Amino acid sequence: MKILISGAGAAGLCAAIDLAQAGHTVEVVERANHLRVNGSPIDVRGAAIETARGMGILDAVSEHRITMTEQTMFVDRTGAPVAPLVTQEINDTPDDIELPREDLMNILRQALPGQVDLRFGESVATLADDGDQVAVTFASGREAAYDIVVGADGVHSAVRRLVFGPEREFTEHLGVYVAIGDAPGQATPGNRTTEVLNLPGRFAGVARYRDKALGIFEFRAEPIDYDYHDQAAQKRILTEAFAGVEDWKVPELIKTAQDDPELYFDAIAQIHLPTWHRGRVVLIGDAAHCATPMAGRGTSLALLGAWTLTEELGRHDDLEAAFSAYERRQRPHAEAAQEFARGGVDLVVPATWEAIEERNARLRAAQPL
Repeated sequence: MKILISGAGAAGLCAAIDLAQAGHTVEVVERANHLRVNGSPIDVRGAAIETARGMGILDAVSEHRITMTEQTMFVDRTGAPVAPLVTQEINDTPDDIELPREDLMNILRQALPGQVDLRFGESVATLADDGDQVAVTFASGREAAYDIVVGADGVHSAVRRLVFGPEREFTEHLGVYVAIGDAPGQATPGNRTTEVLNLPGRFAGVARYRDKALGIFEFRAEPIDYDYHDQAAQKRILTEAFAGVEDWKVPELIKTAQDDPELYFDAIAQIHLPTWHRGRVVLIGDAAHCATPMAGRGTSLALLGAWTLTEELGRHDDLEAAFSAYERRQRPHAEAAQEFARGGVDLVVPATWEAIEERNARLRAAQPL
């Protein structure tokens, strides 16, 4: 079949690899003019490890493995340690390969079969499914028709909006926003300690790996009306959320976030859809079932979803049967990840000083003697 994939993130590139290896003609379009590599390191865990093996990328993934942190320490307003984070609080799977996001994206790009047509600076503008094909008009004005369109374009999926309706109808805001930016001034060779300062409803931290450091921020807020493509607006919102905070390294970290041209900023929000397919259009990854970064499972779900979709397309001549089988297999993984993420907000961004101290006391008590 001739298949269009919207989005060249982990889900889109994994789907391109799997579907092309299965013999399909694959085109991938990506709105950005480059691979999206900004953000914190990611995890390949659980069943996704065997999926990576089947894709032929496990050795490369393992070669780029990092130890993101030797210890995560919550600190007070002076930077003094107050409580270590217990690993069990954030990880329920012992088999876990962590690697920099940029490394994984480059691995996936290099693994693309030669016949995959990857186009940057291109995005879907309209879709028309007549039952036999999907006619697509692109933002560039180009027109083409496909047997299947795969929406792998993330939490703000254009394909989902065009086929299923407005994003707000399927979004559950968990009450938190997150920002991640490079913090080169915080990198020190050999230091893999992550430090986190909590203020009521706010979190500012430094995460270190290899010779890099990231400034990470989270803050509680009701849904904010802004253009998620407008980075100036994102930086303004972040700065306002931490206005007046002079504690620890916060002013310096906010400055580095302002200076980062690739700052990542978004709501911590989940996507819930009653079905992930309609006609000849199907959704995978965050477009279908975003669990939020709190889950730490987005990349693994992307690998699993792309592989499962490809398998079911190979098993069924009928698209409805193939898409339904894909959903039946993938949905339990997605729902488990979404449920796991729900406990992360109170752990990472306690709402009050009392809740912060209660969390810290619980973490101190959980440490082995």
